[in-house]
Amino acid sequence: MKNALYSIHVDLQDGRSGKGSGVVVFRDGQILGGDAYLFYVGSYTANAENSTFKGEVTVMQHTPSPAMSPLFGGQNQPVGIGVTGTFTDTSAIMNGTALVGKASQIFRATLRKLADTE
Repeated sequence: MKNALYSIHVDLQDGRSGKGSGVVVFRDGQILGGDAYLFYVGSYTANAENSTFKGEVTVMQHTPSPAMSPLFGGQNQPVGIGVTGTFTDTSAIMNGTALVGKASQIFRATLRKLADTE
């Protein structure tokens, strides 16, 4: 995974509806990002030989919204997410499973590189 700032666009899978967008930085094994309501913090490892990565992310809400429900969790409820994906020099596809309370939410995300971080 290239050290960079990416746009991220998330779609829930498994027959559920829901979308989200934001930005995320992948840099030297660390993941940081967010959107208007949530922030993401985590880590990853990448395998350059087969252009794959895997990691773990914790998502928390930073701003409540009375009109919208975040995809992953609610206020003051951290959500753990496991992710795997493939990458190129300019983009990535990421699949993940979020454990929200007792329910799992499966999602797919597309990432597009916006700027290098080196």
